[in-house]
Amino acid sequence: MAYFVALDGGGTKTQCWVADEEKVLGKAAGGSVKLSVVDEGTATTRLQELVREAAREAGIELSAVTRTCMGLAGISSELVRAWADTTLRKVVGGEVLLLGDEEIAFEAAFAGGAGVLVIAGTGSNVMGRCADGRRFTAGGWGPMLGDEGSGHWIGVEAIKAGLRAQDRGVATCLLSEIEKHWGLDGLGALVAWGNSRTRVEFAGLTTVVAACAEGGDALAAAVLERAGVELAEQVGLVASKMHQAGCAAGDALRVAFTGSVLDKIPRVRRSMEAALVAGHPWVVMAETAVLPLEGALWRARG
Repeated sequence: MAYFVALDGGGTKTQCWVADEEKVLGKAAGGSVKLSVVDEGTATTRLQELVREAAREAGIELSAVTRTCMGLAGISSELVRAWADTTLRKVVGGEVLLLGDEEIAFEAAFAGGAGVLVIAGTGSNVMGRCADGRRFTAGGWGPMLGDEGSGHWIGVEAIKAGLRAQDRGVATCLLSEIEKHWGLDGLGALVAWGNSRTRVEFAGLTTVVAACAEGGDALAAAVLERAGVELAEQVGLVASKMHQAGCAAGDALRVAFTGSVLDKIPRVRRSMEAALVAGHPWVVMAETAVLPLEGALWRARG
């Protein structure tokens, strides 16, 4: 019997599955192991304990593992790759395969096939792959230079829109609700606090913006709808590049998505799909978000 380990090392949490050729036998989840988020000692302990926990639930010895596949942001860094490889080899047997987090999400969506994947969580990125392996990308330039339509972008744009509304005397619940969320008292505190926050803290405002929009706040709804349009523009760029390169060959091009923004905020997803289909009628959108861990397991099973 062959056994496999699949890992998804995200910015806020890490997930692990232990499986055989047919089914998942054990699962575990814990905090982030990204070296840009936690120190190396913490990351090492977390990752190894997570794998051991999943193996205990599965009832197998980690020395019996055939292959482990881990998706991790920043894996192109030699430092990150060396750490992940060394850390995993100390607890698992067999081959260790290290991929970018976007790669395992892509495999979860298309299992080696062609398509376009939209990633919209804290940040955003769009990548497409032809059947022959050629790749095209758009966006993903980080919080200061890009990441349009991401959670960070929504948080920042919501505050900007709220401040413009304040100057114009336009009613909105955005600023007051964001102040409550951050535990602040007054506009001055919000401005000072907002100018020193991290991208993750801004991304945490997406639920506040969505709640305001659901409550009828037109300004909040407009921010979310603009996020969808921004993502559609990036998807459209990739889809057009692939179409012009002959990847789609006149057939429908599948578009999948992952990340909390598109998975949890329907207004953004509907806006993206409407804008995308209007300009690119050959595109077919997935109905549900992909689970990146499934891509890691697919690659682990080889």
